[in-house]
Amino acid sequence: MSATTVVLPVPSALAHRWRHALIALSLSLAWIAILYRDAATSMVMIWARSETFMHGFLVIPIVFWLVWRKRLSIAAHRPDPMIPALPMVAFFGLTWAMGELAFTNSLTQLAFVALLVLAVPCVLGSSVARIIAFPLGFMFFSVPLGEFLLPTLMEWTADFTVFGLRLSGVPVYREGLNFVIPSGHWSVVEACSGVRYLIASLTVGSIFAYLNYRSRKRRAMFVLVSALVPLVANWVRAYMIVMLGHLSGNKLAVGVDHLIYGWIFFGVVIVLMLAVGSHWTEPEQVATSMAPEILKVKKAATVARLWGVTAILAVLVALPHMALWFLERGPSTAVVSFMEPPTIGSHWQLTRPTAFNFTPAYQNTSEKIHASYVYQGRTVGLYIGVYRRQDYQHKLVASDNVLVARNDPRWALISSGEKVIAFENDLHAVHANELRGASLTESDLKANLLVWKVYWINGTLTASDYLAKVYGAIYRLMGRGDDSAVIVVYTPKGKDGEGDVNLESFFSDGYVTINEFLLKASDRN
Repeated sequence: MSATTVVLPVPSALAHRWRHALIALSLSLAWIAILYRDAATSMVMIWARSETFMHGFLVIPIVFWLVWRKRLSIAAHRPDPMIPALPMVAFFGLTWAMGELAFTNSLTQLAFVALLVLAVPCVLGSSVARIIAFPLGFMFFSVPLGEFLLPTLMEWTADFTVFGLRLSGVPVYREGLNFVIPSGHWSVVEACSGVRYLIASLTVGSIFAYLNYRSRKRRAMFVLVSALVPLVANWVRAYMIVMLGHLSGNKLAVGVDHLIYGWIFFGVVIVLMLAVGSHWTEPEQVATSMAPEILKVKKAATVARLWGVTAILAVLVALPHMALWFLERGPSTAVVSFMEPPTIGSHWQLTRPTAFNFTPAYQNTSEKIHASYVYQGRTVGLYIGVYRRQDYQHKLVASDNVLVARNDPRWALISSGEKVIAFENDLHAVHANELRGASLTESDLKANLLVWKVYWINGTLTASDYLAKVYGAIYRLMGRGDDSAVIVVYTPKGKDGEGDVNLESFFSDGYVTINEFLLKASDRN
């Protein structure tokens, strides 16, 4: 059932006001797009190269169509600038600046879209924004967010698949995201996480709920279902693919086939979900124009207020760029080349060559050292990757900066977590990992490595990727530069916690040396 809209004559004063409002909104959106063009460009580049976020190209046309459907209801309201929305503009401008300081694309892109959305209530007012609240909210589907869920979703997929295999009577040996069954070796990789299915389902489910339901409760419930169904469907898909491969002697559901089967299965699940949801469709309510609202127009005062708020909006979105420009004008110090310290702490002595055939996969470092140190027959490897004058291509925390690359021919990550150790009269968290030989041979299993990783940000330690970005942004904001490093120490696992004891001894005894070394290398000692 389609909506019936009663259209009343529009007073000339209101038409005059709308002309000014649409011009002001167009100029505001263009001004934001020009100032934040780098964020916009990076979004489009991600849409173009990533199948997960390719739907971003459809978001803007869908938003325009959804707004166009409401054009008569919008025209029945007078544009009335919403001054209380301006502090939110300032907040997201600051958010963009923090994202720039931390070189975090997702934050700058989120802030850019938020500023575009906020321009509508700022210029047109809250009553108009309420009418198109969903189209404005749908804009955020253009932001390529979701990859941070990959580790968790991959872990859940592996958990369910292994559980299903064991329930089916198939013996499984699991290490991390890798598992072995009698017919072969399987791994849960990024494509198996289900994040693509989740984002696609949420996008489709949100539009379906908006167009077919009127009550907020039904809309929220269907969106929740749109999030849960792809998760469960992906777990079932992964289990079915492994079982098909196992029962067919690895003739079915291997290679590209399992991706094709996965999308076919997902397509069937989504169609069924929409078909079931259509049984509770609610008819659209009859819409009427709001005649009393139209008559309350004061031409001179309201137009002046409109352009005044537009000018303030323009200044607020420009301020973060001006602030960053002043911050980046400061003098920069030269990078000091360095070599491995001959001694770490009071005991650990440099030894050559490097004792272990392992190198962390950190890219585009400004400087790095990779060495081994010995003390009383115990050997610990040390890797320090230094980053200075960072940008989006050369930064400490990045998706391709990992301990072990997924295609590493020698090492595989089998466990990770955090460990708290004590040194310098304080407790510090480190990221604790265990690696094994990628070939799963007996000799490799005997040589498992314990690897600890921690970030050094201008003398502050953290094991968190997010805090590393926050500290980096804060120090840049304080004018202290962006000197950062990743510190990685590793040693054979040994027996009865021997590896952990060696690493903790090395860290507690040698951190003062490492810290002084990094401060000197950054020319800030």
